[in-house]
Amino acid sequence: MQQWDVIVIGAGAAGLFSAIEAAKRGRKTLVLDNGKRIGRKILMSGGGRCNFTNIYASPANFLSQNPHFCKSALSRYTQWDFIALVQQYGIAYHEKTLGQLFCDDSAKDIVDMLQQECDKAGVSIALQQDIQNVSFANGVYTVTTPQLSRSCQSLVVASGGLSLPNLGATAYGFQLAEQFGLNVLPVRAALVPLTWQPADKAVFEEISGVSLPVTAEANDVVFPEDMLFTHRGLSGPAILQISSFWQPGDELIINLSPQQDLNEFLLEQQQKHPEQELKTILSRLLPKRLVEKLLELNVFQNQAIKALHAKSIQRLADSLTHYVFKPNGTEGYRTAEVTLGGVDTNELSSKTMEAKKQPGLYFVGEVVDVTGWLGGYNFQWAWASGWVAGQYC
Repeated sequence: MQQWDVIVIGAGAAGLFSAIEAAKRGRKTLVLDNGKRIGRKILMSGGGRCNFTNIYASPANFLSQNPHFCKSALSRYTQWDFIALVQQYGIAYHEKTLGQLFCDDSAKDIVDMLQQECDKAGVSIALQQDIQNVSFANGVYTVTTPQLSRSCQSLVVASGGLSLPNLGATAYGFQLAEQFGLNVLPVRAALVPLTWQPADKAVFEEISGVSLPVTAEANDVVFPEDMLFTHRGLSGPAILQISSFWQPGDELIINLSPQQDLNEFLLEQQQKHPEQELKTILSRLLPKRLVEKLLELNVFQNQAIKALHAKSIQRLADSLTHYVFKPNGTEGYRTAEVTLGGVDTNELSSKTMEAKKQPGLYFVGEVVDVTGWLGGYNFQWAWASGWVAGQYC
């Protein structure tokens, strides 16, 4: 039986961060992971460049049944704290859009930084570990793998959610929470592409690859960003963002011309080019292949714009700024960036991330019911929640 002060399950962003902080306090700390390397999700995130935080990160950018829960951690370890660490290691980075910070070179820079921080603090890491059992007796946790049993006073669960199963994602953290009597809220894929109904697929799959700026709206939430048509459905940042708020059966309202008052534009074109066809005029604003599909669907009749009354122009503008899709579903965990739901925050202390009913048991990162928007917010929650747990575990 190996004895440790702290065992962390999961060598991702939140797990490594809590281990580093615990070890800095002199705690004998071990990280266990089922994979062959640490930080697998970090390495593939942001197209391999890791969108490691967002300069605008605030509690308003997170979804949770208790929207106040994340405030404590996010205020005690901020994006500026993490940026300072990145700068300390001389990692070159840039802001891409909307406050999203990416490595100039590679996500490997962030993983190397975390490995060096682990080495400096004295964190031990054991990879390719298949945990068979976790038990608790007399204030001590016992974690059993086929190789050996290990005991600890504090157990930190940072095993992530169900998104990207090909990176080793499992439901283990949720099962462990339930084993110790904690409530786990229903989970679903989030920050995920949406799929077509068969009728829409037949029309729109032919314009796969077409992208345009839109606003996407569902359940009174609106996101402005790009939308991408794919063979399977709709993707792009606007769609990934809205997928966290969209529920099966809901309509999705798309404004295809968010940056231009469409009614005004069409009236202006009618004055300037009365003989021109609508298809030509709309192709000045929208991708030509999309305009052709809208014509095919009878969203408008192709005629000279002079033939349209002001009311008809207004109707056309309304139909394009409130274009309704009814997605069939999502692409699921295979392509989802995060898992919505998870360990009920009412079961945890927002100050320490420790389970209220189970001393010495901590939950951090994606396994908890705190889900960020697209754009570096989920990494900031991982760093912040991991840092907080590391001060107490």
